[in-house]
Amino acid sequence: MASPRLETFCCPNRDAATELAVSFQPLLFGALSLASAGLSLIFAVLQVLPKRKGYRRLGQYPLPRPASSSRILLIISVCDILGCTGIIVRSSVWLGLPSIIEGISVTNNTDVLPETFCVGSAMWIQLFFSASFWWTFCYAVDVFLVVKTSAGISTIVLYHMITWGLAVLLCVEGVAMLYYPSISDCEQGLQHAIPHYITTYAPMLLVLVANPVFFSRTVSAVTSLLKGRQGIYTENERRLANDIKIRFFKIMLVFFVCWSPNIINECLLFYLEMQPDISDSSLRDIRNAALTTWFIMGILNPMTAFLNTLAFHGWTGLDVDLNPQQNRELAWDSGSTSVPNTPGQNPVFGSTLLYQSHVQEVQKNTVGNGQQHSDAISVLSEGSESSTVEIHISSELHGDVDADGESLENSVRH
Repeated sequence: MASPRLETFCCPNRDAATELAVSFQPLLFGALSLASAGLSLIFAVLQVLPKRKGYRRLGQYPLPRPASSSRILLIISVCDILGCTGIIVRSSVWLGLPSIIEGISVTNNTDVLPETFCVGSAMWIQLFFSASFWWTFCYAVDVFLVVKTSAGISTIVLYHMITWGLAVLLCVEGVAMLYYPSISDCEQGLQHAIPHYITTYAPMLLVLVANPVFFSRTVSAVTSLLKGRQGIYTENERRLANDIKIRFFKIMLVFFVCWSPNIINECLLFYLEMQPDISDSSLRDIRNAALTTWFIMGILNPMTAFLNTLAFHGWTGLDVDLNPQQNRELAWDSGSTSVPNTPGQNPVFGSTLLYQSHVQEVQKNTVGNGQQHSDAISVLSEGSESSTVEIHISSELHGDVDADGESLENSVRH
């Protein structure tokens, strides 16, 4: 679980609200967190591994580099997996070596191992989940920019600088403020701890507020492109826009379900922390609600790794292919067929993508008389649904192609 309360727990002179949450049924909480993180880690890794079935040879078609949005989805999954790994290690130690946890609460303890492990594991979890939040925000920005400006893969370098730079900076700054002047004698008071909590929840709130706006504007831009391409809005194009909208909705739904309990729990604990006596009988319902959301966090936070892969790619199956030699194969769904190449035609084969060997990209081009320029809209699909969205604006397409451009798309998508 990613919560700044666990970093506050590393201070021997922690506040009463943090003590209430962390010390309530610690063995049960650790067991639930370990089980949730373990299952999430296993299924998330299975999701992103290449699969054996559904492959086809590219033949003469070259394999381009993955688009930036596809790389971002992979990085988000890796960050979530690393965050789950931290939760597994911390929960295992808490369950197997309770003496370490007891040593954290000892003031002026000469053994630095308990505090070192507590701070190190908490920072590891916060860093990678915070990076996951920043990358989720960058994904929303990227799909919007690709639609509006045809941004290329070169932007991935900028995203790396922004996400990892902000994640490391905010994590180090928040911890430094929290453990001032020393970890064994943390300064008391909400005003001292607030900067740490802001640095933890700022990227989370940014995703909850900004991503729906970017996704909504991206869907509107896609709809405009589909309408403006031929001047009509067919049923196929309406279904395509609806698939894109559903994909974005799934991503935000997973994020809201997995991380909104953190915000609710923090508000409740802050309220308790401001009370002169949190054990007062009038605060019983608030305490129960805080402890309930605390356990919900312990279960749902680790599950974000697996649920995110479902939102990104759908269920990819268990038929894992660990053969590294198959680097010229492209994942297709079971209903896919080869692209026809009829006499008299020279179709422009849309850019294809090997994204963890189970995501496909089909590019649709509409060109008239071999001289016109047009917009091409691609959807990375998996099974019967699109797994994520890649919008590409084609430039200077040459050759004699089918006038309506529909036969190429239908032969690949159906």
